[in-house]
Amino acid sequence: MLFSILTSLIEQYSFLNVFKYLTFRTGLSVVTSLIVVFLIGGPLIKLFSENMITGPIRRDGPIDHIIKKSGTPTMGGVIIIIGMLTSTLLWADLSNIYIWTLIFVSLSLGLLGFVDDLLKIKLKNSRGLNSKLKLLGQLIISIIAILILIEFSDHEYLFNLYFPFFKNLIWQMGLFFIPFGIFVIIGSSNAVNLTDGLDGLATVPVMLVALSFTLISYVVGNTIFSEYLKLQYIPDVGELSIFCGSIVGSCLGFLWYNAPPAKIFMGDTGSLSLGGSLATIAIIAKHEIVLAIIGGLFVLETVSVIIQVISFKLTGKRIFKMAPIHHHFEKKGWAESTIVIRFWIIAIILALVGLATLKLR
Repeated sequence: MLFSILTSLIEQYSFLNVFKYLTFRTGLSVVTSLIVVFLIGGPLIKLFSENMITGPIRRDGPIDHIIKKSGTPTMGGVIIIIGMLTSTLLWADLSNIYIWTLIFVSLSLGLLGFVDDLLKIKLKNSRGLNSKLKLLGQLIISIIAILILIEFSDHEYLFNLYFPFFKNLIWQMGLFFIPFGIFVIIGSSNAVNLTDGLDGLATVPVMLVALSFTLISYVVGNTIFSEYLKLQYIPDVGELSIFCGSIVGSCLGFLWYNAPPAKIFMGDTGSLSLGGSLATIAIIAKHEIVLAIIGGLFVLETVSVIIQVISFKLTGKRIFKMAPIHHHFEKKGWAESTIVIRFWIIAIILALVGLATLKLR
């Protein structure tokens, strides 16, 4: 919006040429979303508290966890999404189909999560939306997103799967790309959702993944850097940096309210939206495997749940005291702040490993 207006005035005012630079607009995107979240965060938290928009806490969790978190407002994802969309609409090139695909995914999954959170509040339990209906909603949204990309993006690159650490190892998936893309979006969306169980636990790793993909998107969309790093250059992908920057700024602002002890929870509204958005970015930039590395903490949380379910169904025994794995450490007596900070450290290490794949080939 502002990008189009300002660039149209470049001939009259040459100093506006700075708005053509992705790096400058990405910085503006981070700052704008951060400011928006700061401005609306406090009033919305007050509004949610006054209207008792509080999410039920799992009754099978640690007693201390239940006592401390009862009555905390949820649906904080609304704050994050508003920050993301405001920043993206202001500074992104809205003629770019990738930007609109991301807006669709973030809004649609955010709405699905909003319904889930609403039902949890209304029914006063932590189950929310029926799991089959929730999965069906994610499936429909993912299919539409993948079909949009197939229709409007470069097919030659879209159907390829690039393996990190190897220069020329490429799998041309063909039509298998469709179920693969759907799996990545649904898997990432649910993985972030499972991780969002302690104050600030999901917020920082999401921010780290978004920050990493800010760089990856910029490099992939730049002919010089992509050639230097032996990455596949994909036209127009650099614009994703603006959207990634909006996630970084929004999550940084949200962390102000979500840091222990949290004044508000992200809820499914935020976790589903953020997880799906990150997956879509990775698919467009053709770094799906790198997403699994950088977002390895989300993978770990998901795998812990899968292992727990399989073990209980096959043997009747549980591997962990409670799943996802962050609750296992709570049950073992670890302080919440200890778990959160140690998981953040793991997320930082994984982000560095993921970024190292850009050069180590």
